Order: sequence, then structure tokens, then C-alpha cells
Amino acid sequence: METDEHQIRLLMDEWRRATAEGDLQAVLALMSDDAVFLTPGNPPMTKEDFAAGFKGFAGRVRIESDQDVKEIHATGDLAYAWSHLVVVMTATDSGKKTRRAGHVLTVFRKSPAGQWLLSRDANLMAAGAPEEA
Repeated sequence: METDEHQIRLLMDEWRRATAEGDLQAVLALMSDDAVFLTPGNPPMTKEDFAAGFKGFAGRVRIESDQDVKEIHATGDLAYAWSHLVVVMTATDSGKKTRRAGHVLTVFRKSPAGQWLLSRDANLMAAGAPEEA
């Protein structure tokens, strides 16, 4: 039987894979309906806001990411993960790259069916940030 930590690592791997492939439906399936994303200087973003933003990038950029998980802790139906994330977005028309990096704190909830889902995400990534802060 897989541990909660292993299941969460698999979810994070699937998130990066689906994002790189531009598979919005797969990404949305990994989050709770009431998911909230927090980023510096912006209002909280809902699952619907996330989907709209993702659609705006579809076909216009290639997204590559690297995630260094620092800590995962799960208890009952709640878990959190702290990681350092690097995201490089490459424009498909010009090849111009935009790089963002920083720490991320993510909260997961286990669904009644036993599946871990992203519930809250506090993203501290900044443009041009160093590889590891």
C-alpha cells in the first residue's frame, strides 16, 4: 500500500506532467472544487480563475518545471508540502523564455474516495529568482 507521502509526490509529478503537456482537464482533476491559490500582490485565485489563466497560455507557451520537495507531512485527511519550484515558460512563436522560481507551500485534502487533492497553494515564485533560495 502506498503511503500518503508517496501519493502526494505522485500527485505533484502528475501536475508537472499534465502542465507540460497542456492538459488542463488532468490538472483540474488534481484539485478540490474549492481550491485557492495565493500569489504575491494578487487577489486569491479560485479553481475557475486558474482554468481561465491556463487556457490563456494554451498553445502559446511550453511550460517546464522542476520541483525540489523539502517536506511533506500528512495526518488524517490533511497534508502539506513545502517545496522549491522553478518554472520556465517558453513562447512557442518567439522562443523567448520567462523564468520564475521560489518556495511554495501547498495544502492537500483527502477526498471521501481517498484521493489526495490540492486544496490551497501559497506560491512565492518571483521572476528571475535564483535557482535555490
